[in-house]
Amino acid sequence: MLVLDGTITNIALPHIARDLAMTGGTLTWVVTIYALSFGGLLLLGGRLGDLLGRRRTFTVGLSIFAFASLLGGCATEGWMLLASRALQGVGAALASPAALALITTNFPVGPQRSKAMGVFAGMSGIGAATGLLLGGFLTGLDSIFGMEVTGWRLTLWINAPIGLVAALLAPRWLRESERSNARLDVPGAVTATGGLLALVYGLSRAGEAEHGWDDPITALTLAVGVALLVAFVVTERRVAAPLMPLRLLLDRTRGTSFGAMIFAAAAMFAMFYFNGQFVQRIMGYEPLHAGVAFLPFSVAVMTGAAIASIGVRKVSVRYITGTGTLLASIALFGFSRYDVDDSVEAVLRSMAPGGEPIGAGVSYLTDFLPFLVMMGIGMGMTFVPMTLTAVHAVRREDAGVGSGMLNTVQQVGGALGLAILGTVSLHFINDRTTDISGPLREGIAAGGLDPDASVPGGSLSYLDSALYTATYTEGATHAFLGASVLMLVASLVIWTFMRVSPTELTGPQGAGHGEDVTGSTAERTDGTTDGKAAEDVPAPPV
Repeated sequence: MLVLDGTITNIALPHIARDLAMTGGTLTWVVTIYALSFGGLLLLGGRLGDLLGRRRTFTVGLSIFAFASLLGGCATEGWMLLASRALQGVGAALASPAALALITTNFPVGPQRSKAMGVFAGMSGIGAATGLLLGGFLTGLDSIFGMEVTGWRLTLWINAPIGLVAALLAPRWLRESERSNARLDVPGAVTATGGLLALVYGLSRAGEAEHGWDDPITALTLAVGVALLVAFVVTERRVAAPLMPLRLLLDRTRGTSFGAMIFAAAAMFAMFYFNGQFVQRIMGYEPLHAGVAFLPFSVAVMTGAAIASIGVRKVSVRYITGTGTLLASIALFGFSRYDVDDSVEAVLRSMAPGGEPIGAGVSYLTDFLPFLVMMGIGMGMTFVPMTLTAVHAVRREDAGVGSGMLNTVQQVGGALGLAILGTVSLHFINDRTTDISGPLREGIAAGGLDPDASVPGGSLSYLDSALYTATYTEGATHAFLGASVLMLVASLVIWTFMRVSPTELTGPQGAGHGEDVTGSTAERTDGTTDGKAAEDVPAPPV
């Protein structure tokens, strides 16, 4: 459900923008606010599971997520949706680490646990693919059981019954874990989440035409963000039980993996965000068609993961992950080459009844699909080795927090990357808006329409809707170019600094200084132990 929610939202974004009058910088927050609250609180959520009991934390997290989804579907203003998305992230941060930890509580070491871990990992892939299809289907609905509905709201409401049913069944089917005396690093969670939130807000504000980099509030917000992140580092060095033990970053293999993941996640989030809107607003796809269009990505990811799973036993992870990120960088560069007629005349023609979308000339088979498949294979080849290196040569007591840090880095990297690339996109959108807003206004008025009147069935005016169509490709292609550079940086980091042999990574001692971490002691998410067996397989990034 948590993975499904991410892909559903990307398909629904154009319709959310239309109904809630969210444009540019505010629309990116639908994705980033969830990633920030999820990633920023993920390690704290794991620690709470150890302290209060994993089943209880899992149930509370699911309930919060379901309630937030219900609220989000009822949103009538943009800020209401953003608040509910932030609350969804809180619920996910509680439920996600507890869900994985409950596998070790309810399944003994051996085939049963390995099978359970396989199902858990498989659900991530199935959830992503299902989210694309379900998001497209639900977003395209305008009525259900004879009642008029707004499709994108259903993409949020669908989480409510799923989450509530799972929360109600958890006490019946899952055993509670033993509680620990784990300490809560609240200062660490507050400074990390607050710092990231301020940093992303400052970056987003800098991209808005009415503010920019010279705006005092922008500068102040960025300064506060940096100061809070510095305070986080200082806090983690001093507290007895830090959320993110900094010693884990000192290992060359693991530090390289985390560093590369920040850039890779930033680029991947951008691919979904900008392409999800491009295929609908520019190419003219209906929501269900858009969902189907992205399905090859899920298949390609699984193919890349299978290649990586075999490859890590035979060659250095540097070659696999380095090649994967390089493929993804090339794919993103391919997306940056979209050729669209976004002239004033073409935009005005597209607004006429039966008008052809301005991106009708973009071919799915030659301009989109090859790069989508290349991106998927590259990401599959990247995530499997990075998951393994996250727990490479860790101490027994740090194995749980090592895999948790990878999930955190993925979410935080995605949020920061989308904020940066969203700012890049807005810069070019604003420049083009200045050039064509006058001619578009005149053209709309010449067609007998009031440029400032709302488009039927939406909150945007005719002029704003036309500007969105006319400027989007300019912003998106430059964002893809920036994403390609970020992915190339990830590849360079891997090729330059990653040094680990297949034996080190997959051998019996690859998980922790000559000790088998899948032995008799289980790692809690905070790095303490509870005397039970540990996870057989490192968790994939959520």
